[in-house]
Amino acid sequence: MKGVEAFPLAARAEEVPIQYTPDEWTDLAGYLRPHADDPDGSVAAWTKAFVAGDQDRTTDVLRRMLETFRRDFNYRARESEGTQPPGETLRTRSGTCRDYAWLMIETLRRLGIASRFVSGYLYDAALDGGEVGMTGSGSTHAWLQVFLPGAGWLDYDPTNSISASFDLIPVAYARHPGQALPLEGSWFGKASDYLGMSINVAVRKLGDIQDPSEG
Repeated sequence: MKGVEAFPLAARAEEVPIQYTPDEWTDLAGYLRPHADDPDGSVAAWTKAFVAGDQDRTTDVLRRMLETFRRDFNYRARESEGTQPPGETLRTRSGTCRDYAWLMIETLRRLGIASRFVSGYLYDAALDGGEVGMTGSGSTHAWLQVFLPGAGWLDYDPTNSISASFDLIPVAYARHPGQALPLEGSWFGKASDYLGMSINVAVRKLGDIQDPSEG
């Protein structure tokens, strides 16, 4: 939960369920309503495991979720398009970053916490030394944002168990993963003329940001 303490919550956001104002409900309606089907009720049942009583601290609930993904789930790269249904990710305890994010979003929505899907990139300091330190770096990454009154939209990455991190670089926000698909295109010409296509993503740190108070 590194960094969350730097964003103080309004008193009405400190415990679950969060008390959103009427205006917030109007703006956040699409991010509060579950989108994916839960035919066997497994996601709803799993959701209950994260609330221990009538006065659960919001940050504790979010921390429990991140810890559960880190402890009980196995990251599995997948080249096929699309995102697994939340119930499938829960059943197999495995998936990609987008699968993890989508399951956590749908879980939070069932707790009345506004959440949205984020697609972008992850800065991994280890890559500067030729190594990989975090899952999802070096390619398009996915995580989620949670709207907490007083703090606003905060990042949560269940794949790497990090939150409120400046290493997460958002490119697109969406109500569900289908609204944040990678770019697609078409090829016109002879099949023999196509030479193929490759994409390489490199996220590098340009320099340290100096604190203005330091001169």
